[in-house]
Amino acid sequence: MATVVAVLLVFAGCCSNVVFLELLVREFPGCGNIVTFAQFVFIALEGWIFETDFGRKKPTIPVSNYVIMVTMFFTVSVINNYALNFNIAMPLHMIFRAGSLIANMVLGIIILKKRYSASKYLSIALVSVGIFICTVMSAKQVHDVSGDGSEEDGFYAFIRWLIGIAMLTFALLMSARMGIFQEMLYKKYGKHSKEALFYNHCLPLPGFLLLSTDIYNHGVLFSQSTPVLVPVLGLTLPIMWIYLLMNVITQYVCIRGVFILTTECTSLTVTLVVTLRKFLSLIFSILYFQNPFTAWHWLGTAVVFAGTLLYTEVWSSVSAALRSADVKEEKAE
Repeated sequence: MATVVAVLLVFAGCCSNVVFLELLVREFPGCGNIVTFAQFVFIALEGWIFETDFGRKKPTIPVSNYVIMVTMFFTVSVINNYALNFNIAMPLHMIFRAGSLIANMVLGIIILKKRYSASKYLSIALVSVGIFICTVMSAKQVHDVSGDGSEEDGFYAFIRWLIGIAMLTFALLMSARMGIFQEMLYKKYGKHSKEALFYNHCLPLPGFLLLSTDIYNHGVLFSQSTPVLVPVLGLTLPIMWIYLLMNVITQYVCIRGVFILTTECTSLTVTLVVTLRKFLSLIFSILYFQNPFTAWHWLGTAVVFAGTLLYTEVWSSVSAALRSADVKEEKAE
């Protein structure tokens, strides 16, 4: 039951979170740091009150282990959001991060010495090919758009895009490593998702001092955005602050579901659920926000999704269920 609830939280929270993130990024592409900071403050405050009982409850897992996890988590969160500064479109951002399935499996083989079936390797190959197609087509779009300016501007835009891709690749590998590290900790100390959620968001807060100038500047810009009336409260607030608040709340729902899921399933299964969620968000982003998406992008998306379904062995499960139903009918006759 806990697994089902966690999956529902992931899909509901994460899909709506992407909508508010895109609303923020469309207006201010460089607002990643203030978004990350707001999310961390909200989740840390909630955990400090309800999980640690205002700091009176001691952690079950040693803080030294959380420091390692937090370093990885903070790095992944900041880099993923900051990559949007480097000509990375939201659909490509989501497609590329779906590659966590590949990164998780590769690091699982290297670090945990895991071995998988041939179908698993084929599914990873499909996901890789799909992401490659989408990435190449997005690179072409960056070149075409920048081609309207000078050759120097086009080269500069393409270099910025490559830096963004490098950032996403690094964050992808770091995120997979963090998932494996979490799995090892839970095996050793037991499953404590709420505790991990708190420390992963509380301990990195001092790190935002390095980003304070950027956070302050975007706070000023947010305050200058169009004021709107909030129906229930009867208050007039700048629209960007409302988007940020909704982003923070939905992010909490999303990440709470992910952390519950990590206590119930292996890191690879968690990655699979998150990957499927990303594709639902991707489809919504394309249809609702009218993001540019060519036939090649659709092909790449279909290949990634096919690889994901192959990994889950959904067809095998359906076939087994049908065979079981046939056997029951034969016995009944």
